[in-house]
Amino acid sequence: MEPEGVIAIIGAMFVVPIAIVIMVIFLRKYSNMERMKAIESGADLSKLRVGGSSGKFNTLRFALLLIGIGLGFFLGNILDQAADMEEVGYFSMLFICGGAGLGAAYLIQSKQKEEA
Repeated sequence: MEPEGVIAIIGAMFVVPIAIVIMVIFLRKYSNMERMKAIESGADLSKLRVGGSSGKFNTLRFALLLIGIGLGFFLGNILDQAADMEEVGYFSMLFICGGAGLGAAYLIQSKQKEEA
């Protein structure tokens, strides 16, 4: 392996986690600042909730997304072997099946909310 490739990989191993940590810190900081401003002005804090969905649907959404991704890998492998599509088959099936999983989670969630 070339030295430039090794340096790039090692650099990415350090830069990406540090960037993620910095991003989370700043997001939490600005969220806290927004809440403090709302408290100082006497605003209703229930309006600051992001998303509006309860945590019980997050597990369903995540599970169906992972099932869709797994199905996408499987179908991508079939496309790769049958039509010799290589990487295109994998990426297309990942996005299609992952999106279908999220769509199914949305339909289940909306049906649950209607019943309640």
